[in-house]
Amino acid sequence: MERRAFRVQGFVALAAFVVYLLVGAAAIVYQVPDVSGALITLVAVVGVLLLLLLTGLVIVNPNEAKVVQFFGRYLGTIETPGLWLTIPLSDRQTVSKRVRNFETDNAKVNDADGNPVEIAAVIVWKVTDAAKAVFAVDSYLSYVAIQAESAVRHLATCYPYDNHDTDRMSLRDGYQVAEELTQELRERVDTAGLEIIETRITHLAYAPEIAQAMLRRQQANAVVSARKRIVEGAVGMVDLALDGIAERGLVSLDEERKAAMVSNLLVVLCSDHQTQPVVNTGSLYS
Repeated sequence: MERRAFRVQGFVALAAFVVYLLVGAAAIVYQVPDVSGALITLVAVVGVLLLLLLTGLVIVNPNEAKVVQFFGRYLGTIETPGLWLTIPLSDRQTVSKRVRNFETDNAKVNDADGNPVEIAAVIVWKVTDAAKAVFAVDSYLSYVAIQAESAVRHLATCYPYDNHDTDRMSLRDGYQVAEELTQELRERVDTAGLEIIETRITHLAYAPEIAQAMLRRQQANAVVSARKRIVEGAVGMVDLALDGIAERGLVSLDEERKAAMVSNLLVVLCSDHQTQPVVNTGSLYS
């Protein structure tokens, strides 16, 4: 688990080193001749110790973390921006905590109905636990990329491209599909100390080999849906017309005349082309 590493203000160490240089130089300049050799030795030893201490200086930038290791042992993480002094001779690995995003490649996969589709998504993510990101996986950058592609492929196999007028969710239901992809990715990358902020489907299409056939199918479905709405509207208008005639007592219609009227009205209302009026000079029964 991530923990806080030992650190003190780095400017304190720099100030101590500057003071040492000034005091050491003054001591050498104003030295007593009888103790000059011992004084020089003392100054040299202290200088080596200070230089060794200065190897622990580390600069932390905003939205950045330093994972500190000492001869293979994890000591902690420094996240506060600034100049810090930590354990000398330690290894510090930089981990960016900035928000990142990348787009997966167009993946060709069969949907739930077995139709080949092409799908791609954009993933917005960031590192939340620097220690996990460094130690739990070999490379958290490669890990999140591979897991994102795997999750997109898995999602595409779970749902059809289109629901075809059913209540089943499809890949074209953008918001719901993105939410499910986000949730699945969060579970996958939690081991690496990563957080998925959001996902969006950026490309969704049938594969080229079936695109024309699916286009004709979509057009046919659109025509059928439009015809269905037209017929429903026409039936309602015919029913309204018959009720209005009966209420006002304009004409007394038997069943045969009602059938003829319904037929004529449906032809007029459902026709694709402009209808031509026909004057009937005879009788319906002649």
